[in-house]
Amino acid sequence: MHKVICQLFVFTLTVFISLGVRADLQAYDNLSGLDLKGRDTSVRAQDDLYLFMNGQWVKDTVIPDDKSSYGAFVELRDLSDQRLKSLIQGLTQSHAALSPDEKKVATFYQAFLDTDKIDALGLGPIQGLLKQIDSIKDRHDLALFLGSNQHHFNVPIRMWVGPDDKEPTMNRVQMVQGGLGLPDRDYYLKLDEPRFAKARESYLAYLTQLARLSENFSGREPTDVANRVMELETQLAKVHWSQIESRDAQKSYNPMTLKALINRSGQFDWRAYMKGAQLSHVKRLIVGQPSSVYETAKLFMDTPLEVWRAYLVLHALSDSAQVLPQTFRDAHFAFYGQALSGAQTPKPRWQLGVAQVDEALGEVVGKLYVREYFPPSYKAQMTDLVNHLLAAYKDSIKTLTWMGEATKKKALQKLSQYSVKIGYPNRFRDYTALEVRPDEAWFNGIRAENVEWMRMVKREGKRVDKSEWGMTPQTVNAYYNASQNEIVFPAAILQPPFFNPKADAAVNYGSIGSVIGHEISHGFDDQGSQFDGNGKLVNWWTDADRAAFDAATQKLVEQFDAYEPLQGVHVQGALTLGENIADLSGLQIAFKAYLNALKGNTAPEIDGLTGEQRFFLGFAQSWREKVREESTLRRLTADPHSPDEFRANGTVVNADAFHKAFNTKPGDKMYKAPEARIKLW
Repeated sequence: MHKVICQLFVFTLTVFISLGVRADLQAYDNLSGLDLKGRDTSVRAQDDLYLFMNGQWVKDTVIPDDKSSYGAFVELRDLSDQRLKSLIQGLTQSHAALSPDEKKVATFYQAFLDTDKIDALGLGPIQGLLKQIDSIKDRHDLALFLGSNQHHFNVPIRMWVGPDDKEPTMNRVQMVQGGLGLPDRDYYLKLDEPRFAKARESYLAYLTQLARLSENFSGREPTDVANRVMELETQLAKVHWSQIESRDAQKSYNPMTLKALINRSGQFDWRAYMKGAQLSHVKRLIVGQPSSVYETAKLFMDTPLEVWRAYLVLHALSDSAQVLPQTFRDAHFAFYGQALSGAQTPKPRWQLGVAQVDEALGEVVGKLYVREYFPPSYKAQMTDLVNHLLAAYKDSIKTLTWMGEATKKKALQKLSQYSVKIGYPNRFRDYTALEVRPDEAWFNGIRAENVEWMRMVKREGKRVDKSEWGMTPQTVNAYYNASQNEIVFPAAILQPPFFNPKADAAVNYGSIGSVIGHEISHGFDDQGSQFDGNGKLVNWWTDADRAAFDAATQKLVEQFDAYEPLQGVHVQGALTLGENIADLSGLQIAFKAYLNALKGNTAPEIDGLTGEQRFFLGFAQSWREKVREESTLRRLTADPHSPDEFRANGTVVNADAFHKAFNTKPGDKMYKAPEARIKLW
């Protein structure tokens, strides 16, 4: 779904924290807004800006045992989750009258936290689903079950409903590949990488443990069950498209009728599948990875039903592990938390509960957040910043030397059509349809998924509701939505180190300004630039201008291909290209906006730093992070974002203003000759 939402960060971080400097964020509470104690002054900014700004912090920081990474974003998440915990507990302990939706939040959270009750219930809650799987007797039953349950766990072919890229005002069914328990096909197929081999061994052990704990395989050896499921997933991985192929907006747009899908993919009972999904009426859909879907449909027909039943049982248990007995929770953490991410201990149960509530009832919680932490003045400040960045982008497009006038005109038209959403939706969701009961953690999650699925199904064939949001207000993130040509900034992004109303303009423009510029730039990255101002996937470029753009972006691919965060494992420049373009262009546009804000004046020195230097240090500070090796491997394989160190250093080396601010010279490690610097927007 990369075409729909391009996020600033890889993970959506759900938080509750007020704008402004708080006691917990004293590191940023100084005149400049920079954490000066986190710098490593033994490193020259001209050699490594990231370590110059963050090196001491990197040396001093130990990743907490329950984390796979730690940095500015995780700090905010933890701090904010504590506040969210207090808000939700306030509902559970309130003597005042609660709204029906607020009662649901309190009940949902309490049921999830009651692990004694969850343990006592054993596998009772999920038995109905497991019995459905056991009752699959033929291929029709298999298709019906997959369609009926594909929103409950990660089945091999998944659907969703969203805007049609070439008719963006209308919602259509979209179909994509899925079904892998490991993060990406490379984990199955790259046999010469020892880190992947280790992950496969851990996954096989996890599947074996699930088979042993299950009551569905009486008389069968758990290792045999696990091996057969692993073999099936390997077959699925072999037909999967790569991450790079899947992010191609043109290749992944494949509209077809249901009849054509049936004709192209063997004898699989697609009509039963659609019936199970309550989409029997659909005649036309859009397939993301056609060859993968066709070949997977053949696997549905050719693989013994016994193997498919085993696969579905193990996946159902895995995806439900957090609301199953302790042995399942422990097994799930041992693989996904420890083996794949490197964490040493599970997250606290209350923090998992916060995330679950946000998933099920996010806009109820969002309303609480806005009421408590986001006054109108914050929205006004952000609106002003966004307008400054849009104006700078407009000026920049006008002065591009590599783009012809015809394409410039259309680029400016697209920019003028940007829609901006800040803070929170004008209308919060109604959760009347969701039933939440005490002591029913597993069922509450299933019912929440059912309600969300039906809400999505009802959109099919109808006009897109442009007022809807893809993130909750309490999310520390931001996104660009190509099909609606909109940039969206949830309320919680407005906090240090991204935005600090007590800091000087330089640091704010370097951090939150670059965030805004990043999201604007997604409309002009290698994929977003293929959508016009109406959100339609259509070519609005001349051939010569597209060729010039592609030549420049290929240099960016090569630059990032050279980075090697893990020995023998490089950044994938083609996979991360969209985000690298957005980082590069966003930074440069933010700097233009900063200069415009100065109105020809020279910023005063603060803490011995010029305004220009503080701008780039604010940018570098926002990317401070330490990541465990297991998590780094996962990100390098499947994440369209580069590691944070390279998002900082790899971006600024192309900015003339950085080299001027720090007076870089040949021989400096960060020096890049002017003619080699990559300039886009």
